[in-house]
Amino acid sequence: MRTGTQPGGRLSIECFGMAPILTLWLAVCLSGALAVERANFKTCDQSAFCKRQRALNPGESPYRALLETMELTNSRLTLQLKNDKNKVRLLLELYRLQGNITRVKINELKPLKPRYEVPDVLIREPPTEPLSLLSQDENGVVLSLGAESQRVIVSALPFRLDIMEGRDVLLSLNSRGLLAFEHLRIRKDTFSYLITGTLASVWNNVKSVFSRQADRETEEANLEDEAMLDEKDEEGMWDETFKSFTDTKPNGPTAVGLDFSLPGVEHVYGIPEHADSLRLKTTDNGDPYRLYNLDVFQYELDNPMALYGSVPVMLAHNAQRTTGMFWLNAAETWVDISSNTAGKGSSETPQTDVRWFSESGIIDVFIMLGPTPKDVFSQYASLTGTQAFPPLAALAYHQCRWNYNDQEDVQSVDAGFDEHDIPYDFIWLDIEHTDGKRYFTWDTNKFPTPKEMLQGLMDKKRKMVTIVDPHIKVDSSYKIHNEIKSQGFYTKNKDGGDYEGWCWPGSAGYPDFTREDMRAWWASMFAYDQYEGTMENLYTWNDMNEPSIFNGPEITMHKDSKHGEWEHRDLHNLYGFYVQKATAEGLIQRSGGVERPFVLARAFFAGSQRYGAVWTGDNAAEWSHLKISIPMCLSMGLVGIAFCGADVGGFFKSPSSELLVRWYQTGAYQPFFRAHAHMDTTRREPWLFGPENTALIREVVRQRYSLLPYWYQQFYHTYHTGHPVMRPLWVEYPQDPATYTLEDEFLIGRDLLVHPVTEEGATGVTAYLPGKEEVWFDIHTFQKHNGGQNLYIPVTMSSIPVFQRGGSIIPRKLRVRRSSSCMEHDPYTLYVALSHQRAAEGELYIDDGHTFNFEKREFIHRRLSFANNNLSSVNLAPAAHFSTLSTIERIVMVGATRPTKATLKTADGQMSQLEFDFDASMSVLTLRKPGMNAGTDWTVMLQ
Repeated sequence: MRTGTQPGGRLSIECFGMAPILTLWLAVCLSGALAVERANFKTCDQSAFCKRQRALNPGESPYRALLETMELTNSRLTLQLKNDKNKVRLLLELYRLQGNITRVKINELKPLKPRYEVPDVLIREPPTEPLSLLSQDENGVVLSLGAESQRVIVSALPFRLDIMEGRDVLLSLNSRGLLAFEHLRIRKDTFSYLITGTLASVWNNVKSVFSRQADRETEEANLEDEAMLDEKDEEGMWDETFKSFTDTKPNGPTAVGLDFSLPGVEHVYGIPEHADSLRLKTTDNGDPYRLYNLDVFQYELDNPMALYGSVPVMLAHNAQRTTGMFWLNAAETWVDISSNTAGKGSSETPQTDVRWFSESGIIDVFIMLGPTPKDVFSQYASLTGTQAFPPLAALAYHQCRWNYNDQEDVQSVDAGFDEHDIPYDFIWLDIEHTDGKRYFTWDTNKFPTPKEMLQGLMDKKRKMVTIVDPHIKVDSSYKIHNEIKSQGFYTKNKDGGDYEGWCWPGSAGYPDFTREDMRAWWASMFAYDQYEGTMENLYTWNDMNEPSIFNGPEITMHKDSKHGEWEHRDLHNLYGFYVQKATAEGLIQRSGGVERPFVLARAFFAGSQRYGAVWTGDNAAEWSHLKISIPMCLSMGLVGIAFCGADVGGFFKSPSSELLVRWYQTGAYQPFFRAHAHMDTTRREPWLFGPENTALIREVVRQRYSLLPYWYQQFYHTYHTGHPVMRPLWVEYPQDPATYTLEDEFLIGRDLLVHPVTEEGATGVTAYLPGKEEVWFDIHTFQKHNGGQNLYIPVTMSSIPVFQRGGSIIPRKLRVRRSSSCMEHDPYTLYVALSHQRAAEGELYIDDGHTFNFEKREFIHRRLSFANNNLSSVNLAPAAHFSTLSTIERIVMVGATRPTKATLKTADGQMSQLEFDFDASMSVLTLRKPGMNAGTDWTVMLQ
C-alpha cells in the first residue's frame, strides 16, 4: 500500500502540528521529495543498547560455567553461568531436539521479575532426544548429541560451547567472549534502591553477630547483591531520547547478546527483511543488520536498515554443509557479521563470526545442523510451521492500485481485461473504499452496492481483496472502535490509558493483537453478518501492521506502551504476525472452516508463513528496485516465507514502458504476482502503453497462467516440507561455488531456471546454467544447452530467459481463460525434457483449488516418469480420493528421437495408437490428443 512515513522529511513531520486535517497533511506531504528520510530511523550509535553491546571487546568474557551446578536429565542439561565482574548468575539450558537441532536458552537464574519469552511462534513444544555425558573434568564437559559423531563441548573458563562432528567444529558459542546479559535491577535514584541497599547492609550485620561463618553460597549471594548495587549506570539505560521522543525504561537495561563462530564458512544468508544482496555482507565498517519492523518510506537499496518485517533466521553454507541459526527474540535486534577472509588471501581458512543482540527478552537460539540446505528448511519448518497452502487463484495475477475510485471504475477495469484478452483473478481496493478510513466499512457514495459488485466478479469467477489495517479510527459513532474500547482491547500507553497515534484515519487506536481474546474478536468481525457487503470471493490485505504510526518514534509505536504486563519493546516484531494470524483465522471461521484464506501482510516475523503472503513494500519504478526484488524474495524463501512478491511496476513514480514490461516478465515468475501503484502515479493498467506493450504483457501473464499447475504443485510441496518455491541455485547445487553469490537468476522448484532481464536497454544477458551433468532446454525455443556454463543469451523485448531442466516433466494448461477458476476442467499438456540418460520424472497434483478438503485426502497426486521409452502415470496417494474432468491433451517431449510408433495403454488395459509429429531440427516429439483422464493410470510406449 502506501508508506506511513513522510515523503517530505522534516516538513512532513511538522504537518502533524500544523494541520489537524489529514487530507491537508497528505496534500502538503506528498509534494515532498521521494526519498527515505534516514534521520527518522536510528543508527546503531543512536540505539543505546546497540551501542553498549557493540562497545564490548572480544576476548574479555567475564562468564564462567559453574560445573558443580550441572544437572543432566535424559533430554536436558542445565548449568549456571557466573559473571565474575558483577557476580550475577545465569541459567543455561541445552536441549537436543528431534531432527538434528540443538536448542540453547540463557536466562537470569533469579530475575527480579519474569523476562519475556516469545509465545505462539513455535507450532509446539519441540520434541527432544536423549543427551548423554561422555566425559567431565575441571575444565568442562563433553556431551553426545546422538547423531553420527556429533557432540557438545562446554568449556568452563571462560564459558564456551562448541558443537563438533568428528574432528570438525561446526559452530561455537561465545568463542569471542561477547556473551552479554543485562540483568534486571533496581534504579539507584529510587526509594526501592535505598531500601534494598539498607536492608542488605543490616542483614549482613545481623549475620555477622549470629553466625561467624556463613556458608559459601550465602557469601556469594551477598557479594552478588553488593555488586549489583554498585554497578554504574550509563546514558540510555533508564531512558533514551531520539529526536523529540523519550523512551522511558522502567525495567532499565535488559539487552542480551551472544556471538557465534562458523569455521570454514564464507557465505551467510537470511535475516530478512533488507533491501540488500542475497549473500549477507560483513558489517565491520558500518551498522549491523537491523531487525525492527518499520514503515520506511521508499527504502534505500544495498544497506542494512530495518524494513517492514523481521525473521531472525540465518543460514550458513559451504560445499560441505549448511547450518542455520534461529534467534527467537521479538525485540529490536541487530546482527553483526564479520569474516576473517574479507580482503585477505585465499590460503587462509575462512571463518564467519556472527553476533546477535536484542534489547530485551532472553537468549533462545535453535541451531539447525542440516547437513543439507533442504534439511535446514525442514528443521526450521518443524519449529515454526510451513507456508500456508494458498487457494490456486491466489497464485494467479492480481490487479491493484491506490485506489480504484468506485464501483464503476472497478467494472471498467474488469471489462478492460476482457476486452484486451488478459487474464486476472483478483482486483484490489485500497483505503479509499472505506467510509473515512473506517475499516470493515464501505464508502456508500462510491461503493453503494458492494455485494452487487462482488457478484459481478463472481459471475466471471473472479475475486476481490479489500484492505483492513490495524489502526482504528477513534470515533464514538464507529462500531469497531466502540467495541474495542468497551472491551479494553486497545494497547495501553505507559500510564495505562488507551494508546493513540496518528495514521490514515487521523487519531487512531491500536488493538492489542497479542491478546488471544482480542484476536478472537477481530476474527469474528470478518463474518458475513458483521463485515457487511462481503461475500465468499472477498479476501483481505493487512497493511501498516508494523505497526505504522505517523507521529510515533521511528514511525511506529512507543516502546514503553503496554500489552498487559509486557512492554511493546519486548514484542514489537510480533505485532504484524499477530494481525495476520487473527485475520487469517477470521477468513477461515467465516466459511465454517471450509475455505482456505488469502491474506497479504506487510509486516511479518518467524512463523508468519502459516498465515499467508507478504510483499516487499513500497518500492519505486526504478530498474534498481526491479533487480533487488529478486534477492529480497529469495531471502524470504530461505527462512520459510515462500509466498513473496514485489509491486509490479514499482509503487512510487511512473515506469517507462520498457521497465513496466520487464517487471511483468519478472513478476510473472515470482510467487506473488501483483501490480500496484501509488495514487499520484499515472494509471498503468496493462493496455495503456500501446498495442505492442499490451501484447508483451498479455503474453507473459498468459505464461503465468499456463504454468499454474506447476506453481500449485510447488506450493503443495512447500506446505509439506518447508522448502522454498523460489530458491537460489545453491539450494539445488550446494557444492557449486559459482552459485553461492548469484542473485539475478533463480529456480522455481527444482526444474525451472529463470534469468529475468533487469537492465535497461539490454540486448543480451548471461545466465549461469548449473550442473555439469545437467542439460537445460529453453522453454520457448526448445534449444538445448549443457549445464556447468555461463550462457550468453541475446534478448529482445519479448524475451524472458527460462529453462527447463533435462530430466523433468512439467504440466501446463495451454487454454488460458479469463481467470484460473475458468480453467479448472481444462486439459493438460505435459512437457517432458529428457536428461542425457533419456529419462525424466515429474508430478501432477490436483485438488478443488480452494478448500481444506485436501487435508481429508481429497486430491490427486501422481508421479509422471519416462524411462526405457515408456512414459507412465502412477498414483502417489492410493488412499486419496478425488476425480477430475481434465484430460491429457498433448505430450511434448524435448530432446527426443523419432519413434516408429506410439501406443497408449490405459488403466483398463485398452491399447490405442497415437498420432505424433517430430521436429528433427529441435529434437521435439509431440504426441497429439492422447485424451486419457489426468487422474488415472496410463502408459505411453514408444517404439
